[in-house]
Parts: sequence; structure tokens; C-alpha cells
Amino acid sequence: MNLVLVAALALPAVGAVAAFAVRQRNRLAKWVATGFAAAGFLAAAALPLASGDGPMWHRVNLPWAQAIHLRFDIGVDGVSYPLIALTALLTLLCCVHTTIYEPARGSGAVLAALLLAVDVGITGVFASVNLVAFFVFFEIVLLPMWAIIHFWGAEDRRHAAIKFALYTLLGSLLLLAGIFVIVGSTGTADIVRLTQSHGAGMSPGTQVLAFSLLGIGFAIKAPLWPLHTWLPDAHTQAPTVGSVILAGVLLKLGTYGLVRVGVGTTPDGAHRVAPVLAVLAVAAILIGGLVCLAQNELKRLIAYSSVGHMGFVLLGIATMTAAGINAALFGNIAHGLITGLLFFLAGAIKDRAGTGELSKLGGLRNAAPGLAGILGFTALASLGLPGLAGFWGEAFSVYGSASRGSALWITLAVFAALGAALAAAYLLRLLRLVTHGDSSPVVANLGSAAALRRGEIAIWAPITAGILVFGVAPWLLLDGFAGALIQQVVAR
Repeated sequence: MNLVLVAALALPAVGAVAAFAVRQRNRLAKWVATGFAAAGFLAAAALPLASGDGPMWHRVNLPWAQAIHLRFDIGVDGVSYPLIALTALLTLLCCVHTTIYEPARGSGAVLAALLLAVDVGITGVFASVNLVAFFVFFEIVLLPMWAIIHFWGAEDRRHAAIKFALYTLLGSLLLLAGIFVIVGSTGTADIVRLTQSHGAGMSPGTQVLAFSLLGIGFAIKAPLWPLHTWLPDAHTQAPTVGSVILAGVLLKLGTYGLVRVGVGTTPDGAHRVAPVLAVLAVAAILIGGLVCLAQNELKRLIAYSSVGHMGFVLLGIATMTAAGINAALFGNIAHGLITGLLFFLAGAIKDRAGTGELSKLGGLRNAAPGLAGILGFTALASLGLPGLAGFWGEAFSVYGSASRGSALWITLAVFAALGAALAAAYLLRLLRLVTHGDSSPVVANLGSAAALRRGEIAIWAPITAGILVFGVAPWLLLDGFAGALIQQVVAR
């Protein structure tokens, strides 16, 4: 099965090169990219089969540049597998999307090739078991994602792309500094070894320094308030597939990195800094919710909602409890599915109506009842309706905070719960403005464009199924997450 793990990383890379090579034949290139994305998804989905013993189900560890502690060291376990599978799924669906919609500018074939390149970087981050390799893959994501925003985005795309790049580079510099501190203090870049030893070789002060550097770097990517300002611009200006990848999996580089690298390798530092992280996370929940109440643009509202939802994930991590960390990891997957579908729907609405302004989209359920129905279902999942996937991560992040017992943590749990109420308020406002009431002129004139397309249904259906399944049966994910990593962290 180690070959399958390598294939999950190699197939998207080969597909990106192949699609770019035949880019002059636009339709063929997009189907080539889709085919390789499908093969990569099948490889990722097969990873739990015949899983081995030990902390990793599968692991490939080969020399690369040992003088700088760099090894091609990749593995998969219950923490990384759901994110690898989610990345492969959303990449496949985005490639299918390129076969349905031709971008307003630029080549759809090159866009599909860049989606696969982003897939390689993100999957590499989730699979890396070596700190230096983790950083290398972390950086691979930057250039193709910048290109997607810069060349295929909306009117103000260049400003958004530059802002995304500058914030990401700042986070990368801090991440690199934190890795230098860890490797220099311990003499190893092996994440599994560092986790099993609880960061042995680093003094408590060194662990605080390392976790702070890593934490800020990952917080920019998550993003955590007040380091979130690149996100709304990037989401609003990016093409639909760019927004889906950004929200669905790219933000998870930050939260996954906090768990796997930050908490895993510097647990003492994480415990000391956790209250600060929790306060900022709750601030993100409240501020994100309040800003959403004032938004009048569909994609921008969904973008700011990500700030609040990822605040719940960060709060779960900060609790340093089994319930909180499980909730955070579950929340990662739920947010990726729900917000990915929201951005697919926002793109479909803007494509039909020609606008994303909420005030111009009233009465969508009269002209396009199918589209309005799916939007309503996804919004209810996003606000945390019990029985859908969005509920579990947020509810148990609050529970994890309250279970800490002190006045600070109980207060944070109360304010986080108020943030969940704000989410319900702005998402119900979204549905009232977009789907209810009399049809606005742009919606009333949709005509045949209002009908759902078979290709769109093929994209939306697997995400909808995931939201339902993981809402009704959350243990399908939680059992996989309750592994050695969480127990080692909580034991501290």
C-alpha cells in the first residue's frame, strides 16, 4: 500500500504536466486533468485498506538532502487521511467544473493543470512526516494558487493575489523560523519521533518560542483574527474553483499544521500559549459573525463566515482536550464540505444572474427552486443544524472549552455559543434576501438558465451526501481521529 500512498501524490503531479502539455487542445486537456484527478481520488480513497501497525498506516521514508534533515518522508494516519481524501475529492470536482464552465478569461486547460499542482502541494503537506518536507510542500502551494487568483479572478484580482502572496510569505518565514528552532534543539525533523518524545530536547521556554512562531505562521493560513484580512479579498476575487480549494482545503493547512506540528512537537509550549489562542479564536467567531451580518455580497459573506467557522476549529485545538481536538479535526472536514459547496453554489448563482449582490437576488426560489433548495440545505448545515455535519465540530469545541472548568474557559464557551447564534442569524438573513420574497428583475429574467445542469448535480451530489452522512454518523470520522497523537497531547 505504500505505492498507493505515493500514487496519491504522484498522479496529480503527472496529470498537471500532461494537461499543460496538451493545453492547446483545451477540451482534451481539461478531461486529461479530470481523469488524473479521478485516479488520484481513487488512490487516496484506498489508503485505509490493509493499514499497517504503528502510528502510521503507511509510510515511505527515503533520503533526499540529509545535510539539512530533508527526507522524502510521507505517511498517512487517522488524522491526515480524511484531509487527504477531502483534497482529492474537491480537486476532482473542481476539474469537472472546468469541463462545464469556461473561465471568463484565460485558458481552462491551464487552470485545470494548476488545480492539480495545488493538489500536489496540499496533499504533500498532509502526508509529510518530516518538518523540512512539510515546509517544502507548504511552499509549493503558493505559486499555483497565486496564479489562479491573479489570472482567472475578478476585476480586483491582482490586488487580492498580491495580498494573498505577501501574507503567505510572512507566515512561511515564521514557520521556517519555528522549524529551525525545533530541528536545531532536537537534532531531528521526524514529526513522529518528536511527537512520541513530547519534544524532548527543548526546554519549556524553547517550546513556547517554537510554538509561538509556528502558531502565528499557521494562524495566518487558518486564518485567525486579526491575521485574516487576506481571506475575504482572495475568496471574492478568485474564480469559483479557486474559492472552493481555498475554503475547502487550503485553510486547513493552518489548522492541521497546528495539531500535527505545533501541538504534536511542542506540547508544553502549546499548553502555555493555549489561553491566548482560545481568546483570539473566540474573537474570530464573534467578529466574523458580526461582519457577516453587514455583508451585501454573496461570496464575501461566505468568506467572512469561514473566519468564524475556523474560529471554532482553533478553539477546539486550544482546549487541549480529547473532545476539543476531535471536534476541531471533525470541524475541518465539515467546513471543507459545507463551504466548498457554498462556493460552488455562489458561482452557479453569479453565473446565472450576473451578480452576487444580495439585494439584487431576491425570490430565487420562485425562478430556480432546485438551486434555492440546495442553497437552503447548505446554509442550514453551515449554521450547525443538528443532524448535519456542521453541528458536531462547533458543539464539541464549545463543550471542550467548558470542560476545562475555569472561569476563563467557561466564559469563552459562552461567547463561542453566542457566535453560533450569530451564524444562524446571518445565514438565515442570507436565505431571506436571496431565496425568499418576490423575484428581483435579474432573477425573474433567468428563464431556462434557472434549470439545474446534470454536470452541476454530479458535482454537488457527493458533497451533499458527505454533509448528510457525517451529520448522522459522525463516528465515521471521530473514531479515526481518536488516535495516538491526541492521547499523547492530552496526556501532557
